[in-house]
Amino acid sequence: MNFPSLIAYAWSLWKDGNALELVDSSISVSYSLQELVRCVQLGLLCVQDPPNARPLMSSIVFMLENETAPLPTPEEPLYFTVRNYGTDRSNEYMQRSLNNMSITTLEAR
Repeated sequence: MNFPSLIAYAWSLWKDGNALELVDSSISVSYSLQELVRCVQLGLLCVQDPPNARPLMSSIVFMLENETAPLPTPEEPLYFTVRNYGTDRSNEYMQRSLNNMSITTLEAR
């Protein structure tokens, strides 16, 4: 397959109406088709960019527990992107580094 990532493959199947092709056949016999498509849709919602477009974990749990809860339509995910969610001070820190090494600090959304 010519997809750069699993996300790109999942999105391609979703937009073509073939989301069930993403699901392993051993799982598809145990759950309804509606439940499986709902899980794929939730997964696509969880990988949207920017991160603030993603649902909160409490919302995900609610949507999983309540089959009648409406799900937003996922937006096409960005497969590869340069992110700059604030001021980029990496150059400033790199100029101070003697060995050209850097430390990345992860921040929650």
